[in-house]
Amino acid sequence: MSFSSLISRTKPKHRAVDAVANLRDENRRLLTQLFGARDHIAVQEQQLTDVRAKRAEAEQVVVCLAADLDERTTERDQAVAEVTALRAQLAPFLAAEANANAVTVPASVRDTTAFEDQATAPINVRPLWEAIGPVVRTEGSTDPAHLPAA
Repeated sequence: MSFSSLISRTKPKHRAVDAVANLRDENRRLLTQLFGARDHIAVQEQQLTDVRAKRAEAEQVVVCLAADLDERTTERDQAVAEVTALRAQLAPFLAAEANANAVTVPASVRDTTAFEDQATAPINVRPLWEAIGPVVRTEGSTDPAHLPAA
């Protein structure tokens, strides 16, 4: 190796062969991206078609369910009206049965003949003022000479 080959040049030589090779590499890279994009677009279009088909199917199901709901609502309203009419017819029979089977018990009186069951007398509760005695105000003073003699 010579000494001149070890010294790097500040500007590389622009050769047409190198430019053509770079352009071919870039062209190959762009074609690869193009084919990848085509594949991706095809997959996306297929997914979009599937989603649209599923959406149409779901809309059809919703329409069927809405019709079924309307039908069931009408049936329910008719059943409620019928139950109301039957309750009105049945009410007199239920009242008559309740009156016939009523349980009546006379008012009870507590037997207090035994000693343990004697009624208690009222408890004499005196007001707190009477139990403790008169309250003397000290007006904030703690001096024992201020308190009146008992």
